[in-house]
Amino acid sequence: MDVKEVLADLLAEQAALDAVIVTLADEQWALDTPSPRWSVADQIGHLTYFDNTAAMAISDPDAFTASLAPTIGAMTGGPEAADDYLLGEYRAMSATELLAAWRTNRQVLATAAEGLANEDRVIWYGPSMGSKSFLTARLMEVWAHGQDILDTVGASREATDRLKHIAQLGFITRGWTYINRKLDVPEAPVRVTLQAPSGDTWTFGEADAADSVTGLAEDFCLVVTQRRHVDDTALQIVGDAARDWMTKAQAFAGEATDGPGVGA
Repeated sequence: MDVKEVLADLLAEQAALDAVIVTLADEQWALDTPSPRWSVADQIGHLTYFDNTAAMAISDPDAFTASLAPTIGAMTGGPEAADDYLLGEYRAMSATELLAAWRTNRQVLATAAEGLANEDRVIWYGPSMGSKSFLTARLMEVWAHGQDILDTVGASREATDRLKHIAQLGFITRGWTYINRKLDVPEAPVRVTLQAPSGDTWTFGEADAADSVTGLAEDFCLVVTQRRHVDDTALQIVGDAARDWMTKAQAFAGEATDGPGVGA
């Protein structure tokens, strides 16, 4: 897939979330979401902050590098310190102002990303990332944080085949899930077979793997982004290796975290 296609899907995913939050009353922006300490507004503030730094990483790597030390310092100072640093500016905004800020930073990112080629790499908080992986990570972020908002306000959105980006990322980060927890990466392969929203079938992994994960692509994406416990989905799990992965899966960067418990 070309980086331009990933960018188009990222913009479409952002627009889908925008269509939900633009309908919210001011008091709904203040509701607590499943993410500890974060309101609906904080979820959008998080996206707004990192859309801006993502644009900076693409268009001005030197400025991004200069911003690393204070950002990482705040993020290692505890969750409250990180929230104050990353979200403080946005917590002072009204819902209308915050929505406008997110739209502005989305456009800044889109403009910067338009110049990316498939072979480009983008500096980031950890190792640099290929351009397609970099934009895929942004798409996963808006989808996952959007899910927190949907769960909070009781809204829904149509599942689309844009989920393939997240599903593929979820599959290829199986090893990262264990490395991030300082555990040995299991040797047993796992086959993943998913039904796409369009009705297509997506497959990842070795065809003869004894362990497998089968089901809806949306369920798989909810699990690997830690928005659902695997037992709260209809995924069919075969084998201990597959089961262990699905209870630990983490497709995103950052310190190791556990997803929600059953029924949460």
